[in-house]
Amino acid sequence: MNANADLRRTNASVLLTLLLIAYIFNYLDRQILGILAGAIKADLHLSDTRFGLLSGPPFAIFYSLLGIPFAYLADRTSRSRVIAAAVALWSAFTGLCGFAASFGQLFVFRMGVGVGEAGGVAPSYALIADYFPRERRARALAIFSLGVPIGLALGTLMGAYIAAAISWRAAFYAMGIAGFILAPVMLLFVRDAARPAASISAAPIGQVFPIIARKPVFWLLAFAASFSSLSGYGLAVWTPSVLERSFGMGLIDRGQFMASLLLVGGSAGVFAGGWLADRLGSHDRGWYARLPAIAWLITAPTFAAGLLLSSNHTLAWLVLLIPNALNILWLGPVVTAVQHLVPQRMRATASASFLLINNLIGLGVGPYLIGWLSDALKHSYGTEALRYAAIAVTAFYLLAALLMSFCISRLRTSWVEDFVDG
Repeated sequence: MNANADLRRTNASVLLTLLLIAYIFNYLDRQILGILAGAIKADLHLSDTRFGLLSGPPFAIFYSLLGIPFAYLADRTSRSRVIAAAVALWSAFTGLCGFAASFGQLFVFRMGVGVGEAGGVAPSYALIADYFPRERRARALAIFSLGVPIGLALGTLMGAYIAAAISWRAAFYAMGIAGFILAPVMLLFVRDAARPAASISAAPIGQVFPIIARKPVFWLLAFAASFSSLSGYGLAVWTPSVLERSFGMGLIDRGQFMASLLLVGGSAGVFAGGWLADRLGSHDRGWYARLPAIAWLITAPTFAAGLLLSSNHTLAWLVLLIPNALNILWLGPVVTAVQHLVPQRMRATASASFLLINNLIGLGVGPYLIGWLSDALKHSYGTEALRYAAIAVTAFYLLAALLMSFCISRLRTSWVEDFVDG
């Protein structure tokens, strides 16, 4: 009995490590576009609005819409094989971005990255929920979610160094090749967990969505996370350019500045969110919503303050460390809560439904909105327009906190325990 338990823990640890590595590549391939903004805009002659369009909608639309059919396929067949195929596909298109000679070509290749990444996240959430018991699940999902800050940090740092040493195109080539090598490793070593009889066959998509759609807490969770992501994704893409224009930083300096912020702050915030949610949520499910709401209330003013401190880079880094930790604290708690709105056999599809809303609004609107605001404000603020556009979108964190506060009491009555089918 103990030997079997030890083996299961080992398998779960290996699985979580490999899924984390894949998730790092997922975000690395997204973030690399932000640090390369200046070089890409100059080479392809793009405005802030057009670059914002590249950074958001082409990726977000395909990533969001295809997430549900890929998740359904994963629930119905093999979650691990769908993930491995997704890694190969998005890595191939990341490499192709380096060959883009025009806005249109890069637009199409970013669509391809979105198609590939659509098959990675929701099946990973479901696999982790299968492998880890409820009392450890938020922490496991938080460890997996470390892929967000680590991937963002590595994408920023590696993109800066490769672009400075060679070119922005070489940065895309390198990331694509590395991810393509990872895909067969995922196929060999990531395995589906045995599922109870009640959860072996996936529920039809048409059955899953009506269940979650009837729960107001699902919509509140989804839109709260979406407005947070709108700010978060937009700032992740554009903050390197703010550091260039308003802080006067060179490519390597802003790569180091951003990477250290994302790695230290983001990793601490993601892990703290999962650990606190498991600890506090075991006594009161409302904490899975209360924690993100508190975090976002602090995130909005500290982000705005940090972006204004261009005369003191050290102080700006210290202030920006706070929101970079708190703005993604929600990942472990909220993803865990979404998993528990439905029975086990519906988890990947429910997660994909949540991600559909989160990414259409967050990824699809955030980067484009900041780019559009920057161009709109340029007549009044000149080179400072981008900084004020970035500060303006931090207000969406306050809206996210308000919506999340309405989830606190509802989670206590909407929670579905493991292996309960509906």
